[in-house]
Amino acid sequence: MAPHHHAYVWIGHGDVLVKPGDAHRRPGHPEFPSAHVMPLESADWLLKAPTLIEATFTEAEEAADWYAEQMAQHSDALAGTYAPVPDRTETVRRLAAHEDIVGGWWLTGGRFLSINLIACSPHRVRREYVCPAR
Repeated sequence: MAPHHHAYVWIGHGDVLVKPGDAHRRPGHPEFPSAHVMPLESADWLLKAPTLIEATFTEAEEAADWYAEQMAQHSDALAGTYAPVPDRTETVRRLAAHEDIVGGWWLTGGRFLSINLIACSPHRVRREYVCPAR
């Protein structure tokens, strides 16, 4: 398959990130493949169940638009006054260079939002990871 990015979103209570400890967020833990919680290392999304993939993009522009749409969808729930607006030109450049785009933000009510575009076929850092093609 041609180079592409898989999209992942996780939104959940922040307590799940550290329940107790973070072993469930590491490959090798029995809960890891199916646990719908963001992994500690962004590339490890590729080791999770393919059913967690929200979308797959071969075009950088489409992936950048999806990322911005996810941010806009959740912007009202961002905690505090920090409301990041992704720079589309920089996002497209990074995606075209086959980099990951990873973001995480605290939301109201102690929740956490993780939005990710993870490069695949192969991953830049974890070249040994097999694509979880959907």
